[in-house]
Amino acid sequence: MNSTDRDWDDGTDPERLYVITRGRSGLPEQTTFDLVTLIVSRAEPAPTMQPEHAAILRICGAPLSVAEISAYLGLPVSVVTVLLADLLDEHLIEARACVPQAILPDRALLEAVMHGLQKL
Repeated sequence: MNSTDRDWDDGTDPERLYVITRGRSGLPEQTTFDLVTLIVSRAEPAPTMQPEHAAILRICGAPLSVAEISAYLGLPVSVVTVLLADLLDEHLIEARACVPQAILPDRALLEAVMHGLQKL
């Protein structure tokens, strides 16, 4: 396959990914995104924005996970996290940690409460 046969919109071309991230590959130390971090837009895209930034703002009207954003855009998660860090720095998105699974009370405690209620 020569370079003229490539599909430039497939999101996997290394040169395209380099341009999208402006050569950055890591996240700032204070920014951490994992696959289940929920992202929601806080602003509408501006006409002068990078297309990928604008696409993220458009699709994140309702909360989406980083993994979902990556899938919708057809970009690797590492690239998406760099783009999300840009938007977070500009206060255009909000990142929310996934809701942790509730800690269940002890079964013996629940049974004691149930027996106490039955005696009333």
